[in-house]
Amino acid sequence: MSAAVVVAAVVGGGVLLLMRRLFPRQKAMKLLRYPADTMRGKTVIVTGANCGIGKALAGELLKLHARVIMACRDQRSAEEAAKDIKKQAGPEQGEVVIKHLDLASLRSVRQFCEEIKKEESGIDVLINNAGLYQCPYTKTEDGFEMQLGVNHLGHFLLTHLLLDLLKTSAPSRIVIVSSKLYKYGHINFDDLNSENNYDKAFCYSQSKLANLLFTLELARQLEGTGVTVNALTPGIVRTRLGRHVQIPLLAKPLFYLASLLFFKSPLEGAQTPLYLACSPEVEGVSGKCFANCEEEELMAKATDDQAAKKLWDISRRMVGLARTVDGT
Repeated sequence: MSAAVVVAAVVGGGVLLLMRRLFPRQKAMKLLRYPADTMRGKTVIVTGANCGIGKALAGELLKLHARVIMACRDQRSAEEAAKDIKKQAGPEQGEVVIKHLDLASLRSVRQFCEEIKKEESGIDVLINNAGLYQCPYTKTEDGFEMQLGVNHLGHFLLTHLLLDLLKTSAPSRIVIVSSKLYKYGHINFDDLNSENNYDKAFCYSQSKLANLLFTLELARQLEGTGVTVNALTPGIVRTRLGRHVQIPLLAKPLFYLASLLFFKSPLEGAQTPLYLACSPEVEGVSGKCFANCEEEELMAKATDDQAAKKLWDISRRMVGLARTVDGT
């Protein structure tokens, strides 16, 4: 055996051991099973439905006979994804509608919502799934730091503009995809747009914490309306979310192998949002966060009412909204 092979084996083994420490093998998710017509007659919007968790989720909803509106930035990718999920869903399935939505553009968000209001009589479930992870410093069309703009502010505006339809469809649900990485962030109210300093990992964590604080305050304001809102952390899932992370060329095969061993599949990652969208067990439950289809205990920073209200006020000013969901 050559020295090079020995070295490669040692290095490879070391990398896999490190990956195992960083990403402990997750318990395999039990796939949910609901009656085939569970979502018949219901309209569900899924942002970022062209890949990853969003695509897997859209496919599962289609099997349950939902009318699935795939809200995606990339039209071609959405069309290809729609073909895939329709093929996998079989002959008995719901309906797929593809709509353009660029969460990095408030103009696009408003246009999307205007089209939905004209074409849809109601919305039963809104799933805020799309997101960016550790991208280089860029700004949205409206001048927001990209991760905050897409992961939080775009969905913040989207949700508000669709609330009337959600209320007329009550009982209805809002599902927000966050991340356990919220633990490593805080809301930097002094530099929310990260103009003085940009740390891509921190900005992602900040945006995911913002998702949880938005869930908290929105649930409070929606009390008594019949509209519930819950968040979730899907865990580490094999998706394209990490496409901006630079991995050395020689390490890529090992990282890919590690992802197969330690990460969830997109279908497994889609189980908790599917649960929150469909399960009768969470009927009337609001303002909570779930992981692996069970309620998750959050850190104090994610249940801070004052921070949630402050972020709410700042966010509505940034996107040009009134203070409360009823416009007062």
